[in-house]
Amino acid sequence: MTMPRTRSFVQVDVFSTSPYSGNPVAVVLDGTDLSDEEMQRLARWTNLSETTFVLPPTVPEADYRLRILTPDGELPFAGHPTLGSAHAWLDGGGVPRHGDRVVQECAARLVTVRRGEGALAFAAPPRVREGALDEEYLKQIVGAFGITRDRVLAHQWVDNGPGWAVIRLATAEEVLALEPDLSLIPDAMVGAIGAHPDGSAHRFEMRTFAPGVGVPEDPACGSMNAGVGQWLTATGAAPSSYRVSQGARLGRAASIEVTADTDGTVWVSGATVVCVRGTITL
Repeated sequence: MTMPRTRSFVQVDVFSTSPYSGNPVAVVLDGTDLSDEEMQRLARWTNLSETTFVLPPTVPEADYRLRILTPDGELPFAGHPTLGSAHAWLDGGGVPRHGDRVVQECAARLVTVRRGEGALAFAAPPRVREGALDEEYLKQIVGAFGITRDRVLAHQWVDNGPGWAVIRLATAEEVLALEPDLSLIPDAMVGAIGAHPDGSAHRFEMRTFAPGVGVPEDPACGSMNAGVGQWLTATGAAPSSYRVSQGARLGRAASIEVTADTDGTVWVSGATVVCVRGTITL
């Protein structure tokens, strides 16, 4: 175990223009010399969906390396921690090597984050698993969600590292009404998406459940929206640019923008704001 020392620490709210309405991520801006055990202990203690640790990069293309921990383990990639950590790094004086783009190294791959007017956006990494869910797993999800199979319009693996699967329901109202029994799918990483009525501020409502990493429901999930965005825009089930609302059942008001470039690159963007700034002894 390392000798405790004071390190810069921030908490960033992601995917909301109103502080404390999005999804917070805890960021330790200097994770050097910390053991896996020390990182995991802090992630359990913060009890947020993710806690991140900024480290020196191991490849010349990257600005920094990021480790992303949930209360129960480490993720190779996650979306809102990517945006929140990039904001924290820039806020702490980080200077990108590539102009207006930050390059993050994580276990999954290099991830590009671009700066826009009042928001950050990350380029969705490629999915490591895609295609329809097998019927047995779909049956488990449907049972846990307390709905019937005929309510599912479509389903897909949208896994870009954490293990995400998703089902599509007809309406946002149906998504918001779900009362899942996660004890029936204790290892799942699964979401549900449904459409808002025409003319709404957001096109879809999303909910994501991650009992597999100790997070019953995530207030706003960038990695799930990234994988779903690749699926929906590629199949024509969604336009090349749309907005998703998330977190209402948890008292949040997250807003996530998904945009597909002409080359097929999907960007996931949202507002980020530092809500806590100080030091932590580790």
